[in-house]
Amino acid sequence: MVHLASTVQANRKALRGGGDDVHNLSTVAQFVLMGLSDLPKVRYPLFVVFAIIYQITLVGNGAILLAIGTEKKLHTPMYYFLANLSLIDMFCSSTTVPKMLQNLLTEERGISFIGCALQLYFLVALMGTEVFLLAVMAYDRYVAICFPLRYTLLMTKVLCVQLSSGTWAAGFLNSFIHTMSTFKLSFCKSNLVDQYYCDIPQIVALSCSSTYMAEMLALVIGGIFGISAFLTTLISYIYIISSILRIQSVEGKRKAFSTCASHLLVVCLFYGTAIFTYMRRSSSRHSPARDRLISMLYGIITPMLNPIIYSLRNTEVKGALRKMLCCG
Repeated sequence: MVHLASTVQANRKALRGGGDDVHNLSTVAQFVLMGLSDLPKVRYPLFVVFAIIYQITLVGNGAILLAIGTEKKLHTPMYYFLANLSLIDMFCSSTTVPKMLQNLLTEERGISFIGCALQLYFLVALMGTEVFLLAVMAYDRYVAICFPLRYTLLMTKVLCVQLSSGTWAAGFLNSFIHTMSTFKLSFCKSNLVDQYYCDIPQIVALSCSSTYMAEMLALVIGGIFGISAFLTTLISYIYIISSILRIQSVEGKRKAFSTCASHLLVVCLFYGTAIFTYMRRSSSRHSPARDRLISMLYGIITPMLNPIIYSLRNTEVKGALRKMLCCG
């Protein structure tokens, strides 16, 4: 705690360049990411751990992309959407982890105002895109299991491109609205962000102007998009499970469930961590340490686990990866 207090004071002095108190600043030129500042004794081990996780994320998702691109049997809607998921995971980790690794290595935790806005924009955009994409993937599994004979007629290449493009467009549009409303606020109270990256709740909490509209916008727009995507995923799986239960043979049930088991596991992992963080007002009582842990789970760990889940539970992906490695 003594080290943390001295670190905060040092950062404040470095940023203000004089004797003025940071609380008297009329504007904030940069923010200080304090999420990992209370772990100075283990910053080098943490650097190694997060660097390994980041490499596994890039290599794992890159291998999924390469396998889908080179194996003709995987040129189907299900794997087309999976390729999009792998891209999102790679981009999402690259938005936060490199800066976090730099902060751990150098202890220079400052990030410019524009850099913070860009980091928040791309992070929220990619997370939103993943929410929509998981809903599209659930719908794809619903059509495949509930209407197997009409699947190729319903899930055409054109529709797949339209659905994936729509998820990316919706995610980035949603993020643009939130980013603009967040950084239109006045920041003059403090520039210490209690997180290891720039995120909406922590940035809004630093504003010295009214945050009511920004918080309501985040709740209303985020709630509409998020609940719509969640309900699409939930209803799709209700129909999927009911269809599987009507299958007479045990082997038929196993095969039907195996086609959506990986996606269902990814959905549970993502929603179990992300919803808790975003579906609440930033001014509500919460534990910063708990928030940082949950943010780390869905921001760093989940992108690493997704390719592992799909490669371990999907025989076609395993076969394509094995074939790719053997040929290489």
